[in-house]
Amino acid sequence: MLNKVKSNEKKSIRAEYGRTLVELGRINRNIVVLDADLSCSTQTAMFAKEFPERFFNAGIAEQDAMTTAAGLSTTGKIPFVSTFAMFATGRAYDQIRNSICYPKFNVKIVATHGGITVGEDGASHQALEDVALMRLIPNMIVIVPADCTETHEAIKFAAEYNGPVYIRLARTNVVDIFAPDSYKFDVNKAYVIKEGKDATLISNGETLTETIDCAHLLSEKGKNVEIIHMPVVKPVDKDTLIASAKKTNRVFTIENHSIIGAVGSAVCETLSENYPVKVTRIGISDEFGQSGEQRELMKHYRLTGGCLAERILEVL
Repeated sequence: MLNKVKSNEKKSIRAEYGRTLVELGRINRNIVVLDADLSCSTQTAMFAKEFPERFFNAGIAEQDAMTTAAGLSTTGKIPFVSTFAMFATGRAYDQIRNSICYPKFNVKIVATHGGITVGEDGASHQALEDVALMRLIPNMIVIVPADCTETHEAIKFAAEYNGPVYIRLARTNVVDIFAPDSYKFDVNKAYVIKEGKDATLISNGETLTETIDCAHLLSEKGKNVEIIHMPVVKPVDKDTLIASAKKTNRVFTIENHSIIGAVGSAVCETLSENYPVKVTRIGISDEFGQSGEQRELMKHYRLTGGCLAERILEVL
C-alpha cells in the first residue's frame, strides 16, 4: 500500500509544473519549452522568465508548436510543449501522430485544463476526449497525475524518458495526497492506496481525492472498498488491476473524462481479456460538457465524493 497524506489545503498543480520546469531547466540546458500563447495559464511563464532564450511562444498555432518541438528534438533538445488539453490534442492531433509519435521523437506534451473542471469556459474548452486520443497513438505514454507531488515526479520522469509523453493536468487546485519524501513514480505501476474487499475503485487525476472521500462515506455504510490509483493510463499495470479484481470481483472506474477510451476502457479491456468481472464506468457519458462553476459541474455529473458513494451503493 502506498504511503499517502491527505490535507485540506489546495495547491495549484499547474504552478507545480512551472516550478518543476525551472528546476529541471537549471540542471539540463537541453530542456526547452514551447507554448501556444497561454503561458500564464499553463504556468510555463515561470520558465520563460528564468530562461527566455529557451522559451518559444508559437502563438495561437498549436500545430506549429508541435512540429517545431519535433524538429528541436532531432537536435538533442528536450522540448516540453504546453497549451490547453483541448487544443493540444484536438487541433494538433495530426502533428502529434505523424511528426512526433510515428518517428518516436523525444517530445513532452504537458496539457492543462483537462476535463469538465475547466468550468465556465464551457464545452469548447473542456477536453473530455484527450486521454483517449493520446492513448490510441502508438509510442505515446499517457499520465494523469493526482496532486503536486505526483506532478513533480511525473515531469521529472518525462524529462529523463526518451520518447513521446502526454501529461494531463487539471485547471483546479488540488489537495496533497502523496507524501513528497516517500512517493516514487513508476511508469509501469498503479498504486493500491487503500485495501478492501467489497469492490475496487480505480481513479486518477483530480477525481482521486473524490474517490478517497467516497470510500470514507462507503465505510460508514459498512462497505470496505479498495482504491487503486492509476496515474499511467498507458502502459497499463495489468497485474495490479487483475489482482484487485480477483479479490473483490466488482470494479468501478472513476474519471473526469469521457467513459469512452480512457481509464474505463483501459480497465475493461484488461479485465475482459484476463479476468472478466463486472465493471461500472463512472465519468462523463457520451456527451459534451457545459458552462458552469467547476464544483457545480462536478455535482451535476455526479463526480463528487458524495455523489459517487450514492451511485456505488445503488449498484452494490
